[in-house]
Amino acid sequence: MSRIKTFNLPDLGEGLTEGEILAWLVKVGDDIELNQPIVEVETAKAAVEIPAKWAGRVQAIYHPEGATVEVGSPIIAIDTDPNAGPIEQSTTGAPAAELPTPSAASLAAVEVAPEEGMVEPGLIGGVAPGGRTAVLVGYGPRNAPAKRRPRKGGVPAQAATAPAAPVQPAPVQAAPAPAPVVPAPALNGNGRPAGGPVLAKPPVRKLAKDLGVDLATLTGSGPLGSITREDVQQAASAPAAAEPLTVAATPTAAASFGADREQRIPVKGVRKLTAENMSRSAFTAPHVTEFLTVDMTRAMKALDRLRERREWRDVRVSPLLLVAKAVLLAVKRHPMVNSTWAGDEIVVKDYVNLGIAAATERGLIVPNIKDAGRLSLRGLADAMTDLVQTAKAGKTSPADMSGGTLTITNVGVFGVDTGTPILPPGESAILAFGAVRELPWVHKGKVKPRLVTTLGLSFDHRIIDGELGSKFLRDIGDFLADPEAALLAWT
Repeated sequence: MSRIKTFNLPDLGEGLTEGEILAWLVKVGDDIELNQPIVEVETAKAAVEIPAKWAGRVQAIYHPEGATVEVGSPIIAIDTDPNAGPIEQSTTGAPAAELPTPSAASLAAVEVAPEEGMVEPGLIGGVAPGGRTAVLVGYGPRNAPAKRRPRKGGVPAQAATAPAAPVQPAPVQAAPAPAPVVPAPALNGNGRPAGGPVLAKPPVRKLAKDLGVDLATLTGSGPLGSITREDVQQAASAPAAAEPLTVAATPTAAASFGADREQRIPVKGVRKLTAENMSRSAFTAPHVTEFLTVDMTRAMKALDRLRERREWRDVRVSPLLLVAKAVLLAVKRHPMVNSTWAGDEIVVKDYVNLGIAAATERGLIVPNIKDAGRLSLRGLADAMTDLVQTAKAGKTSPADMSGGTLTITNVGVFGVDTGTPILPPGESAILAFGAVRELPWVHKGKVKPRLVTTLGLSFDHRIIDGELGSKFLRDIGDFLADPEAALLAWT
């Protein structure tokens, strides 16, 4: 049984097909434990730390930070018995465990020696600084041309052509280190192997041709040093006598505009998923939005009294907590609101997974509190606090964002009065909670300053008609106008 175990990128939830490697938490040569986090990956839903499936020593890392990897692709190799001595080889000369073939992009960055038998210093198979041999990640040094061995007993072609040398991966830096994943070959003045191929997508090549830019003179700022549209546009706008353009290959570099004064931002991750979901929802579910303005003065005074209680002094108490409680109580009075359109049937749910929309650095996410209707007010407050802290830390898991049944979006934190929110797919209602402002209000026959907010309820008109939507919104407003009286009347 092979000591070298190859770890593939797992499906992190609900059929996701790819993920972007944000940071490696280990490097080649590190000893790791079972379930130790080894890599942070961003999917279309969240950033997730993936734990190791085995204990052992990191043997190879196959993708650099910033690379997008398909689910099921190898990302790391682990020697599960590092104290057993050198890695054994099979009788055919191949290593005991086959490591994945490098990607086309990785091979494109390697220059072939000019003559057979001559290998320039720094190139794959040549002498690198310090006297060691430069190799691709997961491959040993080899100067001679590859030769295909005849198959024996059904040995796969890949195994037959594998290098005979033991696995000898190049060092890979941990997440904080800026060094590249593989040893860099000899570079020209533009940071690319001398005479090596240029990495650029067809649209970028066309743009360069149209603008008269020589791609070979540029240093790419994209993944694996690829040339981007921004690189080409900056080169086109540079003075003719200037030196070749050099762009820092870092994802945190400040965004810049090209000659056309336009900036193109790749749509991926959370933003891509949000765009797909919102487009699908907006054009499949017939939306209706109703508004209600509410005097929340009594509710705000009730929150002040709640904060003064000894058992609530360390609890985060906000108006959003009362809004969430109002929604949960209104759902009990109008269960049809908490349902899903399923084509030939409507699925009404006896549980409420309450979504709270949160704006993060990676985009809008909607984690939900599972079975929120069964929680006490204190339990709901604690769950909302945990949800917000986890979202701010970028640690919300895909499971926390799956299965929502009804959502609240707090647009009031941005100073907005209300909005017409779009339904998350699979849900039939979403409530926008606006800013609480001191406004003139008729109270007991006199105009007085009162704390007022505006609610906006969007709902799926296939399930919720005007009467049901209006009653549901009215009940939420009644609770926020006088929460103590509503609790006495409804519970």
